[in-house]
Amino acid sequence: MRAGKRGANSTASEMPATTGLSLYHKLSALQQWVPSYAWQRLTRRSPRGRVHLVFALADHFEPAIVPHDGKARAPYQEQEARVESWCRDFPEVADAWRDNEGFPFVHSYFFPAEQYDEGLVGRLAQHCHEGWGEIEIHLHHGIPDPDTPENTRQSLLAFRDILALRHGCLSYRDGLGSPCYAFVHGNFALANSAGGRFCGVDEEMAILAETGCFADLSMPTAMFHPAQIAKINSIYECGLPLHIRAPHRRGVDLVKGRAPATLPILIQGPLGLKFQVPPQGGKWVKAENGAVTGYNPLSMSRLQIWKRANITVAGRPDWLFIKLYCHSMDPTQHDAVVGQALRDFLRELVQGASTRNEILHFVTAREMTNIILAACNGREGNPGDYRDYRFQRRRTDQQRPMVIPINTVVKA
Repeated sequence: MRAGKRGANSTASEMPATTGLSLYHKLSALQQWVPSYAWQRLTRRSPRGRVHLVFALADHFEPAIVPHDGKARAPYQEQEARVESWCRDFPEVADAWRDNEGFPFVHSYFFPAEQYDEGLVGRLAQHCHEGWGEIEIHLHHGIPDPDTPENTRQSLLAFRDILALRHGCLSYRDGLGSPCYAFVHGNFALANSAGGRFCGVDEEMAILAETGCFADLSMPTAMFHPAQIAKINSIYECGLPLHIRAPHRRGVDLVKGRAPATLPILIQGPLGLKFQVPPQGGKWVKAENGAVTGYNPLSMSRLQIWKRANITVAGRPDWLFIKLYCHSMDPTQHDAVVGQALRDFLRELVQGASTRNEILHFVTAREMTNIILAACNGREGNPGDYRDYRFQRRRTDQQRPMVIPINTVVKA
């Protein structure tokens, strides 16, 4: 029996927040982060010698997505077919190309809490248990009206425990206690950072901490998105009180020799500008935000930009963290996420790694967090050895947390 409901009452999926923006609003958005980017280009230096590249792909996994219509929902039979097709096709593409430890390229599947369906999540969980990724938590809320802290907390707890106890997903800190999770905010409006749209809960970061979130992977957004913050290309902990609006806009960079005092940590993907001689009708400047799309598929030229972003734990310059994101259930993105574009990229990435003096590690969001925490604690050697360093997929105690049943959709 399916849990949860689908249809008109479900909250919207990734809705374009930049459609119809005036020139003034676009310039205001750029002013948020371009100065930081310019400063980083002047001051950051790429590491010399051999580097470890730690890749994680945050998949905003929405089987109900209807391209170009965030309020619509695909028929349930189509959602089932999409998930089944993905679980069949992705391993066939990814299996041939392995990282330094022999692991395939995997996804972290951030499933929307407000779209939970037992059958769909069950099939995806089976796919993950076979070694093709891990499920984490995604949430769209505050549409059309602002959400409340109470509903946000209830929604996260309910979905967290359903994933852990019904589907055997999520992880546990040191194998103990309640389930823990990584998080991606729908429409990127983390902690009400999009001017009150797509959220409504200023204290959302505090709620994430209370409910077991160890890392947020929402950032960056699109070039002109109102939720984009000035702090970019970083791994850090919030430098402001968690209960205020958008506390992640400031933060303390993680550094070797000092464990973060506050969770969740913020793991950002690359954000920058690419200047080019455009084809006829093209653009002189493109934003690089780590999105894997049909318009901008994975490529070796993009890899060089990700490396230049130089996202590391300070004092550990040879471990580079590359967090990308995609919407694999969007049928318009098929080739980029499971077609020839992905095959070509993985082949070039793996075959040329030694020539480029790179050691590759394909990880999930949880594993990336563990490697980051190991770096903070001064661990040396191969980062791939620390995939289960702190947050582990198995419990070592016998206490079982109470399950909060999901019997309604998340409040819009």
